[in-house]
Amino acid sequence: MRLVRAASAVLKCTCQPAVPLRRSYASAPGPAPPAPDKLISAAHKLIDLSHTSTDNAIEASKRKKELEELRSALSDVEEGTEVKPTPSSASRPSCDASADYPDEELRELATSDLPLASSTLASLRARLLSALLPPSPTSSLSAILEVKSGVGGSESALFAAELVRMYSRLAVRKGWKATLVESVGLPGVGMGTGDAYREAILEVVGEGAFGVLRREAGVHRVQRVPATESQGRVHTSTVGIIVLPSESGPAPVDDDLFEQKDVKVEVMRSRGAGGQHVNKTESAIRLTHIPTGISVSMQDSRSQHENRTKAYRVLRARLMDRRLNAEMEARRSVRRTQVRGTDRSEKIRTYNFPQDRITDHRIPLTISGLDDAMEGGETLDMVSRELEIKEEEENLDAILASEVP
Repeated sequence: MRLVRAASAVLKCTCQPAVPLRRSYASAPGPAPPAPDKLISAAHKLIDLSHTSTDNAIEASKRKKELEELRSALSDVEEGTEVKPTPSSASRPSCDASADYPDEELRELATSDLPLASSTLASLRARLLSALLPPSPTSSLSAILEVKSGVGGSESALFAAELVRMYSRLAVRKGWKATLVESVGLPGVGMGTGDAYREAILEVVGEGAFGVLRREAGVHRVQRVPATESQGRVHTSTVGIIVLPSESGPAPVDDDLFEQKDVKVEVMRSRGAGGQHVNKTESAIRLTHIPTGISVSMQDSRSQHENRTKAYRVLRARLMDRRLNAEMEARRSVRRTQVRGTDRSEKIRTYNFPQDRITDHRIPLTISGLDDAMEGGETLDMVSRELEIKEEEENLDAILASEVP
């Protein structure tokens, strides 16, 4: 904090501040990170709201500890913000600070320390943001992606397979493990050009996978000329994606999500095209959670044991997602349905191949680099970060809009 004071005391200036530079991904730049004044205002508002809380003794004790961290982070940011110079002050040598600070050596020393001071203050703001908006307990979990083809027929099934491949490559780059748990192909489609999935379930195991991939839930729209199109017309198709939290590793049969007596287990012969295994051994499994009616079928493996394990994993993920949504509703939070349908109007993102661009309609943001994105590259990280910033802004706005009783 002393470093921030020293750097700013010399560099204060009354010149017109320059506009801070921000990397532009498209003609319309995405949202900037939460402004410091909004962070501070939201922190004060949350502390005021805590004074009227009706939590029981255990919850109050936990809340008190969280507020201590929030107050500490808020104090550090407020102290640093009071003396922090504008980002442009160090880059304007024409500013005449010699009238107030004639010591040239002190001024040069402060100028050299400014980058470190700015970095320190940025870290303090990040700490305050983390205390104000702590990550969800499910953010550190693994993820299960359910991919379903929508409007567009065979072209939609082909693109569903490409999205599965995209997320698999993203997982490899992030150091996670991606496994295709189940898939339902589209007969006669994809021959020689790759797989085509009517439905697919992809499990991504790794620390923080759900925290990143949960923003991929929704309807993905693709615009391109299909390989079967002879007249070069651009077709529009959709694929729906649902992202569920998953606990990696073997799961117990009885746990806090369900009891074994509530699960109906059916064993049957595998169905599908050809092969020595299909229709000859009872390896397929169907689980039905009787209280909720949730059903999971699995026949991907030749081993009944493996299919049973996978089916229970998917069932737990769906039940966990159901419980989380119920808890959000109980706290009067708005439950955002991941996929209302696979209609084109419900899209969250468009992949335009002729123009080599991706448009995320939630921000909105349009960037080039479609090929990199389909390979699971850093273009996806750019989109994810912009969505994270937007989410933070919305959460801060929700805190500021809250009323103190």
